[in-house]
Amino acid sequence: MIKKVARGATEVLAPWVWVILLPFAVAAATENLWMTLLWGLVVALTASVIPMAVIVRGARKGKWDGHHVTNREGRLVPLVTAGASLAAGTVIMILGSAPANMLALAGSMFASLIVSMAITFGLKWKISLHAAVAWAAVVTLTVVYGPWWLLLAVPAALVAWSRVELGDHTTAQVLAGSAMGVVVGGGSFWLLSQLL
Repeated sequence: MIKKVARGATEVLAPWVWVILLPFAVAAATENLWMTLLWGLVVALTASVIPMAVIVRGARKGKWDGHHVTNREGRLVPLVTAGASLAAGTVIMILGSAPANMLALAGSMFASLIVSMAITFGLKWKISLHAAVAWAAVVTLTVVYGPWWLLLAVPAALVAWSRVELGDHTTAQVLAGSAMGVVVGGGSFWLLSQLL
């Protein structure tokens, strides 16, 4: 039963799910419905859907060990793809005069990708991207909407727990991912929001 709960949390609260929903939530804070849908869609497609399509295809071809890419060595192509796709989306947003909060979100995602790549391949250590993305979303939505959004810490903690429970990460990897999400993901969103 506990493993089923952990598996469910890992799937339902996976990074791609947070990254699909987060842009729409951030855009909704300042934009009308149509612009929310437009900019949310640009970020969701380039930061989540396209990279996830590459990940799933690679997993089916046996290039890495599954759609969560739990083997550290297999993360290079997915992370580079995510960075390139997000960069393309950012160019589209700049050319389309996207609102500052959407550019801040894309920038914070890009910063998180750079740091995760440095840890994964520079330090050769497997940080939890599930935890990082979840905690970055908690901080980002709290910056945008206020302290009530800290309640999202509950599902963020659940997904962090699930990664350890399933044996996909150690406690240290999940704690490091959580810290990276708060400081790099959420912190850079806050900083960029002030600067843009």
